[in-house]
Amino acid sequence: MENERQREADAARTRELVAAIAEFDAAEARIQAERARLYAEAFDLTQQQTARLRDATTREREMPLRAMAAELAVAKRVSDRTMQTHLFDAHRTVNDFAATWQAWRDGRVSRAHVGVIVDNGLDLTDTDTRAAYEHEALAYAETTSASRLRPFAEQAAEKHNPKSMQERHDVAVLQRRVWVEDLRDGMSMLGAIGPAVEIHGVYDRLTRQGKAIKHADRAARRDAAERDAAERDAQREGTGLPSGGGGGGGGGDGDGGGLPAGERGEVAHEVSRRDGQDSLEAPTDAGASFGMNAAGDDPGSVGAGSDLWFDQRSLDQIRTDLLFDMMLTSTPSVDTTGGVVEGGLGAIRAHVQVTVPATTLAGTTTGGAELDGKCAVDPETAKILAGNAPGFDRVFLDPIGGAVLAVDRRHASAAQKRYLMARDVRCRFPGCRRPARDCEWDHREDYALGGKTDIENLGAFCKRHHTLKHAAGWTVIQHPGGRLQFTAPSGLEYTDGPPPRVMFTPDLPPGGAPEAHERARAPF
Repeated sequence: MENERQREADAARTRELVAAIAEFDAAEARIQAERARLYAEAFDLTQQQTARLRDATTREREMPLRAMAAELAVAKRVSDRTMQTHLFDAHRTVNDFAATWQAWRDGRVSRAHVGVIVDNGLDLTDTDTRAAYEHEALAYAETTSASRLRPFAEQAAEKHNPKSMQERHDVAVLQRRVWVEDLRDGMSMLGAIGPAVEIHGVYDRLTRQGKAIKHADRAARRDAAERDAAERDAQREGTGLPSGGGGGGGGGDGDGGGLPAGERGEVAHEVSRRDGQDSLEAPTDAGASFGMNAAGDDPGSVGAGSDLWFDQRSLDQIRTDLLFDMMLTSTPSVDTTGGVVEGGLGAIRAHVQVTVPATTLAGTTTGGAELDGKCAVDPETAKILAGNAPGFDRVFLDPIGGAVLAVDRRHASAAQKRYLMARDVRCRFPGCRRPARDCEWDHREDYALGGKTDIENLGAFCKRHHTLKHAAGWTVIQHPGGRLQFTAPSGLEYTDGPPPRVMFTPDLPPGGAPEAHERARAPF
């Protein structure tokens, strides 16, 4: 009886939680929909401003939208490009998919449902056709999850779409692109969108190449196992044991028939039959670079002193390594530069800017390396890059706050650029992450109006934001230390400082003695 009452109480509480969460979800949907409506109004305002610029240049006609996106982005601490996308998406949702937006505001569907319906209905330009698709998709969206809605919405859009697959593909292929997303622990993700045939062809080639490497590795393991077996047989014949026999006979006392104690019962590698393939059992704790083990000095090699190594990489790891190898070293088969680039496209090499603490290079600390101000770099990779670099700049930091004080180059213009790249790291417009080395050098006070070309009047601005600053009426005041004060066309003010630096100090050696600490410091 008590258990029954407890079950009923738990069920009642569960119903209350479900109802409360559903209420919050509906409120959240209403807030998101209303925010989208405000975004749409902001977009409409920029269109009205643009309409008043009838005789303006194309760049000037872009400025109202870019200025609005920049101001909202700075206030929300996001990228202005992202905000510009949000404004356009909201405008399209509120105006072209009004029924979907209303269902969103009413809490009948979520933001994810709205995204699926809008994404699949973009090609339906006819109002009546789009309304028919929207009605059909919404009816199902209110009964299921966004993930289940997607295939249904795709089929519904296909049914109502007056354009052929070829026509849609010809438009979609114009959106092909490659992008990078930074992850944690010194890793990044390279993504690509392109025609299905080419993408699957790339993946298939990498897979075939990877399987060829794995097949060669299995053959090497099989050959090594056969040689080991032959050596064991030869050892047994030399001690009077039967070929392939164990160590239990011939000696009478079970001591392995006279085999040395260290060899009694040992098997270096064993061959097993799995799915019709011979595979050599190898240790799983190998850890050489990219999973390939150097012979003789790694647990995954074929015995001490051996000149063989076994490839411990998975097929996914091999595919990735092959992709990077070919992309960084190969020459494109199609080169349309016509001699404009000396040596052709194959002569172009990848460039990255890495900042590495001297203590990390010396081995007294294990962190702090950074790629273009975007993501961390592991110490081993940083050391390899520093060792192979044709040259590098020393950057002196304030030991307390970490601010850049100077670089050790003397040539005026080049030194200024190096100093500013070290100080600014990326474009100084709030929220932008374009590396400083890809930016233009902006005079805070216009050079034509008497502004000086020195580090207190210069800073990195990407082309997009350099243009926006001058064309859309943004003003900038630079304070000591490179801190910038922006005033938007609306009169609102924002500040942006140089990227903060995380300082890494050497670890004290065992015992923590100050004199030992001094000895552990880098020689420079």
